[in-house]
Amino acid sequence: MTTTLAGGRAARRQTMRRIRPRRSPAVPLLLAVWAGAAGVLWMWWENTPAIGDRAERIVHAGRITGLLAGYLMALVVLQMARVPALERRVGSDRVARWHAMSGRYTLCLVLAHVFLVMWGYALQAGLGLGDIVRQTVDSVTGLPEMGKAAVGTALLLLVGLVSIGGVRRRMPYDTWYHVHLMTYAAVFLTFWHQIAVGNDFAVQPAAETAWTGLYAAVTALLLWYRVVTPLRLNLRHRLRVEAVIEETPGIVSVLIGGRRLHRMGAQAGQFFRWRFLAPGLRFSSHPYSLSAAPRPDMLRITVKAIGDHSSRLRDLAPGTRVWAEGPYGALTAQRRSRGKVLLVAGGVGITPMRALFETLPGAAGDITLLYRATSTQDLALWGELAAIADERGARLMYAVNSPDGERPDISAESLRHKIPDIERHDVFLCGPPGFARSVYEALRGAGVPARRIHHESFAM
Repeated sequence: MTTTLAGGRAARRQTMRRIRPRRSPAVPLLLAVWAGAAGVLWMWWENTPAIGDRAERIVHAGRITGLLAGYLMALVVLQMARVPALERRVGSDRVARWHAMSGRYTLCLVLAHVFLVMWGYALQAGLGLGDIVRQTVDSVTGLPEMGKAAVGTALLLLVGLVSIGGVRRRMPYDTWYHVHLMTYAAVFLTFWHQIAVGNDFAVQPAAETAWTGLYAAVTALLLWYRVVTPLRLNLRHRLRVEAVIEETPGIVSVLIGGRRLHRMGAQAGQFFRWRFLAPGLRFSSHPYSLSAAPRPDMLRITVKAIGDHSSRLRDLAPGTRVWAEGPYGALTAQRRSRGKVLLVAGGVGITPMRALFETLPGAAGDITLLYRATSTQDLALWGELAAIADERGARLMYAVNSPDGERPDISAESLRHKIPDIERHDVFLCGPPGFARSVYEALRGAGVPARRIHHESFAM
């Protein structure tokens, strides 16, 4: 059974109003980040008038690694704050990759800071390299705020450990997610020793003010977008489950009703983080894309059962309260730069593509959707896609395995054969990481510029 939520021409008109040519803000943002790092280096240099003996050189090296670690900690939290300017314009996947990379660098700098400073202190006290542990214990017990810093460092190590690819893949997502939240506590605990024992802040009150202001601003953004904004959204819109409908075996659509949903600002191609207040689900939040154009009274997500959380959605009862955060993501019509568009979906990646297929403005023949699935039985929402294609004069293609299990050919040559002018298209791509990589390479081989291949991936 399928259910159709069609926005039709009204949805396309609304989408057209939102299309504005834009430039990615990634470059200016990265320049600002590097400028901040340069400012940290300048502060360290100004407060290091002379490099003395070996012990002093090691301590000074520990100081700069500590300052850079503290600066990156603020950026790590900022990247977790889900600020719309980052999430919507840069892209949630890129922000997630920045966060993962910043976290790795931060942990390395923290470890280098602890080792170098304790080694330098040990040398100044007439001790050897083998006495670093003893020196560390003396510093933690004798210097102000160092006990908190030690606990915060231990939490950072724990978060870093569970974020290692092999470890993370073996952990339930909810466990990893809640352990990852300890980053907030780690940053809070380590902040105070920076002010209490940091030489740069002791000699430069303006530096202390700027440093505290940086952390205060990041904290304010975090509280606003992670606490206040979701609270306002859910109190205003009162989301509830209206119905759960099986689309194909293992794939269900969840219809979510509420008040004035068109004022949530959601666009086709975006996703929310959903928390269903039902037994076994209320303590976890997962990202699912909208699988239809938002309506004033209804949203829809379509989910494949691939884990504990997604498998339980089929048992949701009508009336179940829903807590949502978002909308997030930049896989929207605003990325479009050409009149012709190719949408490529793999598996459950059809959900944002289905919404875009319905809403992207275009004349007959301008929009093409290629849907990759294991078999024709796995082509979720196919009836809706066919109806949309008929109404719009759009092109709808599918690629499934042959009866003997052979995979279809999605190569540069086959794409050029099916779509001779493919290099003149914008391409929106969504699917499993392996599928997305192979299709991306095929598109590049077919002559599509990288800047016109739009994709969000959350594999870190």
